[in-house]
Amino acid sequence: MHFVLREMPRAEIPRLQEFFAANPEYFLAVEGRPPGPDTGREEYDQEPPAEWSYDRKHVLAFEDPSGSLVAMADVIANLFSKGVWHLGLYIVATRLHGTGEARAMYEALEEWMKAGGANWSRLGVVVGNARAERFWNRMGYTEVRQRRGIAMGERTNDLRVMVKPLTGRGMDEYLALVTRDLETT
Repeated sequence: MHFVLREMPRAEIPRLQEFFAANPEYFLAVEGRPPGPDTGREEYDQEPPAEWSYDRKHVLAFEDPSGSLVAMADVIANLFSKGVWHLGLYIVATRLHGTGEARAMYEALEEWMKAGGANWSRLGVVVGNARAERFWNRMGYTEVRQRRGIAMGERTNDLRVMVKPLTGRGMDEYLALVTRDLETT
């Protein structure tokens, strides 16, 4: 499948909400409930904590040739340090699971991040979300720490913080820049 990756403007929050409602699996697995009626706006507006340094949050749409939304991602540029980009959420339409399209779209996202200056990509995956854990391991991410007892919807989850070097820079350099990922919690 061919797709277009583009920034999603605020005016498309209703479209994001429709996508979440049509593809609730992430929310059911991680939060223990389907997306609420305002989840699209909440996700679009959610920013990192005020004490965390970063440049900008990007909400991205992946569209098929007909213009249908088939995946979305939110990415925080330069989180904690220049060159560290955080993938906060990546959801692919359920009908595309198992087709290889999630990988193709992720690879395009990775190229987009690198073009924007990313040297490392960082994310958190819920321990026990086996499908997501397998996917991120296949994409080349390595666990650097775990965060325990994170409230998410109706659940409390443990998270695997995972990192992938994108430009040949090493994990030692990453950990020197993002020392919080050396901590255990």
